[in-house]
Order: sequence, then structure tokens, then C-alpha cells
Amino acid sequence: MNRGEAGLLLALACAGSFVVILDATIVSVALPAIRAELGFTDTTLPWVVNAYTLAFAGCLLLGGRLSDVYGQRRMFVLGMGLFTLARTVGGLVSSAEPLLAARAVQGVGGALLMPVTLSLLTTTFTEPAQRARMLGTWSAVGAVGAAAGPVLGGLLTEWAGWRWVFFVSVPIGVLAVAAARATLPPRPDGAVRPRLDVLGAVLVTAGLVGIVYAVMHSADAGASVWPPLLAGAAVLGVFLVHQARWSREPLVPLGIFRLRSVSSGNVVMLLLGLGFFASPILLSLYLQDVHGYSPLHAGLGYLPIGAAQFAGAQLAGALSVRLGVRRAAVLSCLVGAAGLAGVALLIGVHASYVTSVMLPGLVFGFGTTAAFTPITMGATSGVPEHQNGLAAGLLNTVRQTSGAIGLAVLSVLSAAVAASWRAAHSGDDLNALAHGYTAAFAASAVCLAVAGIIAAVAMPGDQQGAGSSVSARNPGQRSASPGERQPSRRSR
Repeated sequence: MNRGEAGLLLALACAGSFVVILDATIVSVALPAIRAELGFTDTTLPWVVNAYTLAFAGCLLLGGRLSDVYGQRRMFVLGMGLFTLARTVGGLVSSAEPLLAARAVQGVGGALLMPVTLSLLTTTFTEPAQRARMLGTWSAVGAVGAAAGPVLGGLLTEWAGWRWVFFVSVPIGVLAVAAARATLPPRPDGAVRPRLDVLGAVLVTAGLVGIVYAVMHSADAGASVWPPLLAGAAVLGVFLVHQARWSREPLVPLGIFRLRSVSSGNVVMLLLGLGFFASPILLSLYLQDVHGYSPLHAGLGYLPIGAAQFAGAQLAGALSVRLGVRRAAVLSCLVGAAGLAGVALLIGVHASYVTSVMLPGLVFGFGTTAAFTPITMGATSGVPEHQNGLAAGLLNTVRQTSGAIGLAVLSVLSAAVAASWRAAHSGDDLNALAHGYTAAFAASAVCLAVAGIIAAVAMPGDQQGAGSSVSARNPGQRSASPGERQPSRRSR
């Protein structure tokens, strides 16, 4: 592959990642304007975000498997096309119900698209240093999308109207679909396509939806959280039994978890997601609730941290090559933990923005984002080529669901600590809120520290973790389950 083709493939992968991650933050700023125009109530407004989150998290594993079955070009075009079409419809609707439907379709499109953006890179760039550079750029573009969302959403909502929050990424989607159709190779005609495990797809999607639904409502639903949580866990249990015993060609061949790189990488990613993904929202709420910032000013206040995230993602590839995947993951997680601990120690009613938010934010922004590249490299190394989409789907599922769970749990923790402080100090609201956010950031720091410890103990040695997938394929195939080996022989 020449440099031009490599650059175009990287651009497609980054475009897909950018629009999906941007959407996670840009819509939240426009919620008050959407409520005022479309007539949402306080109880239905969160579903503008939740409808997308549920569909996205529930379908990620299916999206990864569909990429393996039907090919990267077809799923990129389908996923980006659905995502772009749903965003266009979302910007044109005149009532609440069509917007919620469009958001759900957009979540499905994002779930089909996101695993392809990662598998495009891991299957194409197998040389460790080149893969590290590509994944670092991919992560950096995602960091830009996450940091730009609140600012861009605030500007568009204030100056052009909330509908432009949906329209802004439509041109990127149209261009990406056209470029993918023209440049990505189709699935080879002679390749035998494995059958799709439809029952497995239904079970895992239903189980994940139930669990994510429960944790998203854990802050205000009380006992009503337990039925969807228990039902989701039970359905996932049936899914695991189905994968291990009943399915001839399972959606998730459980033998993939015998690869130490896959199992350890996903555990570390889980802890990283629990501790990190809630931080932009928690910081925004802290600045608005405790210091009285407007939503736009709070978004601007996150910009320096976003710049640190971009720098961390950009340097992560070189750091992974120089130090090795395991050491880079450990160092990055511990730096992120130190920054989050700094926020927890320094925020307060009378704390300044520079010392309590910006400076420790630069540290955790750099460290946490730098961790994604070595963890991704480790979790996708040694995977047979026909399961790259599956490995990418697994990692993205863990990444997204851990973010949803982390936000719910940390929000509950913050609210509980704030309520306890308020009761003990005669209704001191501002100090109560500050103490609640302190507890949430302290818990985040603990998650990052544990992630660093597990990375040090459980991730493969740096030579194995950084090695190409080609050199590690045979061990992965030897550990495959019977249901996993059959498609492997046909796909050769």
C-alpha cells in the first residue's frame, strides 16, 4: 500500500470515529433548546441522548461481527450512511417522537460504523511502529471530537439554532460514503461467508440494552432499576451458554478470551472507561453548579484539557513503540490517575479554575487519552485476521458500556455524598455539591490506578503485546474453540 492509499484509509477511519464521538457530546448542549421547540418534558428529554446510547451500546458487538461477515467496505458504507441519514432527519423533525426514532437509528448506524474504523487500521497496518502511529492519530481525532462537542454545540445552538447540531457532520458523512465506495476493496468473491449467529445477536443486544438502561436510570429510578438489570444479566447469561454450547458459528467465540492480550486489554479498558468518560460531564457540571459558569463557558473551560487529550493521543503511538505496549499503558493510566486525584484534592467552592481544574486536567487529559492507543494495540494483537472485527467490536463495546456505567455510578456517588454533607451542615448547597464532585473524581482516580496495576500484572510482555497480529496468529488459532475453528478454515 502506497502512502496515498494509507493516508486515505486513515482519513476514512478517522472520519468515522470523529462523527461518532462528536455526537456523544455535541447534542447534550442543545437539549434545552430542543425541549423548548419540540415540547419534550423533563422526563422524556434525556431520551434524546438515551435512545442513541442504548442502540449504540447494544449493537456494537453485532456491528463488529457484521464487519467480519460482510466485509469492511459494505459495513462502513451502511453504517456511515445510516448515521448520516438519521442525523439529517433529526435536524428536520417537527415533533418529539420522530427525533427519538432518528436518534435510535443513528445509534445503530454508529454501532455498525465504529468497529470498522478500528478494524480497518488493525488489519491493514500490521507493522508495530506503523500501527502505533495510525492508532495514535485515530485516538487523537477522537479526542478532538470529544473536546470540540460542547464548544461547537454551544456555538451552533446559540448562533444558528439547535438543528445545526445535527446538520454539521452531514457533509463529512456524505464525503466519507463516496470515498469508501470508491477506494475500499470489496469482499473477495471467492471468500466463503460464515453464517451470522442471529439468535446470539438478539440475545447480546437485548442483554446489553437491559443493563445499560438500568444503569442510566440508577440515579432516579430506585427499585425499578432491578428488573431491567436482572433481566439483562440473565439474558447475557443465556447468551454465554448459547455461545459455548449451542451455536455452530458463535457471534463471540469464547475461545478469543483465551488470548491473554484480548482478555487483559478489555479489563484494563473497562476500568479506564469507568474512570475517565464521565470526567468531561462532571467537570462541566462542577463549573456550572458550583462556580456559576454558563454552558458555553464551561465548554470553553474544557478546551485546554481537550488540547492535552489531543497531545496525549498524538504522542501515544511513539510512546508505545519506545516503551512497549505494557509499560506505555501502565505509565499512561498512572499519570491519568494522578491528574484525577489532583482534581479531587483541589476543587472546591473557593478554588480557582486554573489550579483546581485546568492544571490537573492537563495531566489527566494527557494520561488517560495516551492510554487508549497501547491498550487498543494490546487488546487487538494476536487475533486471527477473520476475527479482527470481533476484537474491535468487543473493545468498543467495553469502552462504550463502561462509559455509560461509569457516568451513572459516579453521578449516584456524587449525589449521595452531596446529600449527606448537606444534611450534616444545615443545607450548605455549594459546599455539598463540591464535596460530591470530590468523591466522584477520587473514585475515578482509583479506577485509573487499578487499571495501571492490572495492566502491569496481566497484559502480555511488551514484545508480545506490540507484535504484529501475523506473528501471533498461530497461538490464537490453537486456543480457538471448535465453533471458532470452522470459519477459520473456510476463510483461508
